[in-house]
Amino acid sequence: QVQLVESGGGLVQAGGSLSLSCAASGRTFRNYAMGWFRQAPGKEREFVASISWSGRDTYYADSVKGRFTISRDNAGNMEYLQMNSLKPEDTAVYYCAAARVLYTAASRTVSAQDYAYWGQGTQVAVSS
Repeated sequence: QVQLVESGGGLVQAGGSLSLSCAASGRTFRNYAMGWFRQAPGKEREFVASISWSGRDTYYADSVKGRFTISRDNAGNMEYLQMNSLKPEDTAVYYCAAARVLYTAASRTVSAQDYAYWGQGTQVAVSS
């Protein structure tokens, strides 16, 4: 059974940092791009960041560029999102996801439809 499990969410003050992790099990995703999405209350799920299968190529939403860093550890079947300089508008449930197609570039995996596997989400709350 394929599972993606996020961890690391929590409550932080504006300007603070959080580090999210995503552990994959049931299969290896080393040949698939992976990404992070988020969904705030009353809003649609939105793209945050993606990383190519090799980890050499990353892509970010404009709203998080320069503040968030996506990375992966293929040997450990893990994905990470380092979030710095957090703002109240970053408050959301954050989801990790694995791409549907092999070897796609990070810039081509920015839509929810590009992903086949999803975690259950972890809550991030940023207070002002």
